[in-house]
Amino acid sequence: MQRIHQKNRKLVRNLLLGSVMMFGFGFALVPLYDVFCEITGLNGKVTSRGPDKALQVDRSRTVTLQLIAVNNEAMPWGFNPVTEQIAIHPGLTGQTAFVARNPTARTMIGQAIPSVAPSEAASYLHKINCFCFESQSLSGGEEREMPLLFVIDPDLPAHISTITLSYTLFDITPQQKVGYIQPVRAQRFSL
Repeated sequence: MQRIHQKNRKLVRNLLLGSVMMFGFGFALVPLYDVFCEITGLNGKVTSRGPDKALQVDRSRTVTLQLIAVNNEAMPWGFNPVTEQIAIHPGLTGQTAFVARNPTARTMIGQAIPSVAPSEAASYLHKINCFCFESQSLSGGEEREMPLLFVIDPDLPAHISTITLSYTLFDITPQQKVGYIQPVRAQRFSL
């Protein structure tokens, strides 16, 4: 009988230890993923909100910026860029916008997450002002034009002539208190 109690205690201890370790691993996944993306350059993850210095305009070349808007499957909003493609000289400040429309009858909160391709270009595309820096709240039936102000660093490698900037829009309404809407501050990212 005592042997069964010892086995049960050992099993419970191992289960508790395993649960704590799984929780710790799940908690550490986000920072580990960030480090992995930074080291490998995968996912086109952006790291700052703008250039550190004034940039010289490189009028000898033109870079095409393609803009893509995608909704997460749980997001019913209409979401699209005003312009799907922009040709711009590196160093010039570019301006465009995306339009979001909430077709539901209720207030919803959305958060746009950016991604850049090729991932090598992510550190050369700087967002100065972007709707993705904060969550966006739209009342039922409301439509809003959301600005994007950016600059492409003239140090962009010469073999890159086209950059794709994609935003995925997520419904974060369940994570926010409806009635008191506090913007979700995005970490400092750059595109």
